[in-house]
Amino acid sequence: MQIQRYLALLVVLIAFPCGLFAQATPAASRPLDLQIGVGISAAQPDYSSPHIKGITIYGTLDFRRFRHLGIDGEIHDLKIVTPSDIGQSSYLLGPRYEWRIGRFRPYAKALFGIGNFEFQKGYYPVDSSGNYFIYAFGGGVDLRATRRLNVRLFDIEQQEWPSFENHGLSPLVGTIGAAYHF
Repeated sequence: MQIQRYLALLVVLIAFPCGLFAQATPAASRPLDLQIGVGISAAQPDYSSPHIKGITIYGTLDFRRFRHLGIDGEIHDLKIVTPSDIGQSSYLLGPRYEWRIGRFRPYAKALFGIGNFEFQKGYYPVDSSGNYFIYAFGGGVDLRATRRLNVRLFDIEQQEWPSFENHGLSPLVGTIGAAYHF
């Protein structure tokens, strides 16, 4: 009788822990993480000395499967405050690498796209503009304020306009903003 109790206890001890560690697979998971935001930007245009200012619309699409990788897209419209009568717009898209440190999301990015430069020649209001291939490297930090709101604490990017007249153009653009997290 004693041996049967020990055998029954042994069978229970062997079989019972297997059930304890079983987990159900998730019914649904999000493969993508999307945020769309707006910010205010200032740039050192590398063409004249005063800063120019404007707005930026940005979006990021992060792939959950690849944990830190995503795509970043930005539209900079830097023509709102232009003391030297020049304006720059850029339309950029490229890869982004993000780290997660608590609520903070530092990231690095490499972007490629089109830049539009507008300026006024001489004393007459003759506007002129041109489109150029550009690329940019940069980074910044997003703060997850709530489940649906991310605050862009800062974003800095060094743009390169290699085909711009003479020796190219290298504006430095800084942005702060807020995004809705879907």
